[in-house]
Amino acid sequence: MASQIETALYTVATPIGNLADITLRALEILKNVDVIACEDTRVTSRLCEKYGIKTRLISYHKFSENKRVELFLSYLSEGKSIALVSDAGTPLISDPGEILVKNVVEAGYGVIPICGASAVITLLQSVQRNGEGFKFIGFLPRSKGQIEEIFLKNKTENLVFYESPNRIEDTLKILAKVRPQAIISYGRELTKKFEEIKTEQIGIVLNDLKQKGEFVCLIHSENNFDIENLIIEKALILKELRLCDKDIINALCALFEFPKNQVKQVLYKLQG
Repeated sequence: MASQIETALYTVATPIGNLADITLRALEILKNVDVIACEDTRVTSRLCEKYGIKTRLISYHKFSENKRVELFLSYLSEGKSIALVSDAGTPLISDPGEILVKNVVEAGYGVIPICGASAVITLLQSVQRNGEGFKFIGFLPRSKGQIEEIFLKNKTENLVFYESPNRIEDTLKILAKVRPQAIISYGRELTKKFEEIKTEQIGIVLNDLKQKGEFVCLIHSENNFDIENLIIEKALILKELRLCDKDIINALCALFEFPKNQVKQVLYKLQG
């Protein structure tokens, strides 16, 4: 163990897709701690192989959290160091680690965060929104009623959540039902070859949806999203097709369900 690595639990962020998105500090920690606690040793081993990391891997996932705590506390009591990683992204952000961190702190040992990739931040730094505030709720519950309640109670929030590819369509259909005017941004396959980042009205998103890869979604606040800019963007595309204003208005209202008066006002400004 390298002398600069102290006895502690290091929570280390790992790439969410592109393996180049790992920090130099994270590599140093992973190479020099005594053990790496990881969700799936097969996933973490690919990262280790790429960067020549020889550290011992020990599985630590949501089904083994309680069983592994005593083992890791015994390592710390022996003066050893531990790195905690998830399969992708930042530990404890909708990933295992809460129980281990709680016990490590209660036992009097340090927890040192090694920052890096996060799907939430990757999406937020990629899409237009007014204001810096957002509310992250992790994965949604499975109950349709609970999901509806969350969507309705958070109309004034920029609401961010994760969703799996096998649930995303049903989840967005619930959103379309309770908030048909909602504007949503989503990131799919982030940092990978077929990365997709889109911002559209919910009905358009459902029509174009590809159900592959993990999703991170942002439902824009109804009081916060600058819908005028979105109308301008779509209107300019239609103007390039040499449509008249009447046809543009009808198309935008039919396709995106924009308020007709607001579309007229935007077109008036563009003419000025």
